[in-house]
Amino acid sequence: MTACAWPGLTRRQCLARGVRAAAGLAAAATPALRAQAAAPSEIDWPAMTLLDGSRLEPASWQGQPSVVVFWATYCAFCKRHNAHLDKLFRSPAAASLRILGVALDTDAQAVRRYMAANDYRFPVSLEAGQLRAKLTSRRIIPMTCLIDRQGRLLQAIPGEMSEDDVLALAQLARPEKARAP
Repeated sequence: MTACAWPGLTRRQCLARGVRAAAGLAAAATPALRAQAAAPSEIDWPAMTLLDGSRLEPASWQGQPSVVVFWATYCAFCKRHNAHLDKLFRSPAAASLRILGVALDTDAQAVRRYMAANDYRFPVSLEAGQLRAKLTSRRIIPMTCLIDRQGRLLQAIPGEMSEDDVLALAQLARPEKARAP
């Protein structure tokens, strides 16, 4: 059973509430999440180099909701999860959502081969050490972290997610007015 801020809910119900809270719908949040929203603690993003050689600077995260997934090439659960993540990345609904895969592998060439073999296009970094410590202490993979527009960690979801659940993360990118209650 996975940890949920709302005891007694199924994983899907917990995820739905987390996405609504991440989207700024405080009514769905627990008192602890509402208190966190009142006193935000922004993530101190490190500068990172992506697998393609480009740089991801800390300032580029400002004002952009994000999904960060920690994974590894040797993880079968991650492979299925990454297929859903790539579908989200290619979705027009997630165009203003930052999606980042963080491979725990140390061999960049092996990760490039893995990405090419699976035709995954989402951006990937191999610099998990600094970022993982800022987002979660849990060592489960895949680990999906939801970050709101203010740069606050809203939820760290351990384990493989269904395609529908991953695609629902596109709600984080929707403007305030367009969000469903």
